[in-house]
Amino acid sequence: MNIRYPATLTPEAGGYVVQFVDMPDTFTEGDTLEEALFNAAEVLSGMLECKLADGDPIPAPSAELNGEHIHYIAPDAKTQSVLLLRQARGARPLAELARAMETSWPQAKRLEDPAHWPSLKTLDRAARVLGKRLVLSIE
Repeated sequence: MNIRYPATLTPEAGGYVVQFVDMPDTFTEGDTLEEALFNAAEVLSGMLECKLADGDPIPAPSAELNGEHIHYIAPDAKTQSVLLLRQARGARPLAELARAMETSWPQAKRLEDPAHWPSLKTLDRAARVLGKRLVLSIE
C-alpha cells in the first residue's frame, strides 16, 4: 500500500501553483518546481493531520490520473503511517488491534495519532498482526 495524492502543478508567472485533486481546499505554491513539490508535501501532511484530529472523513486518493501537470504527492512519514494502519485495520475495532499486539488500548490508539512517532518495531508488530508487512522506502 502506498498513499499518494494527485495534484496539479500549474506554471504561473514567477512559479507554480499546486492544487490537490481530491481536496480542493488544499493548495500551495512555490517559486520553483522543487519548492512547489516540497510545499505540497507539507500542506498535504498538515491538512491530513487536521482532518485526523477533527475526525473528519479523509478522501481516498484518486486512481491513476495522467497528464502533463499531474504529480503524485505523499504526506510525511508519521501521517502516512497513521493512514496506512487505519486502512490495514479496516472495520476491525482498535481494541482488537490492542489485544492482538498485547498492548493497551491507549497505546494502540497512539498508533493512529499523527502527533505521535511510533517506533519501527511497533509499526512492524502492528503490521504483522494485521496480516501485512512493513516496507520502507526513501525517495
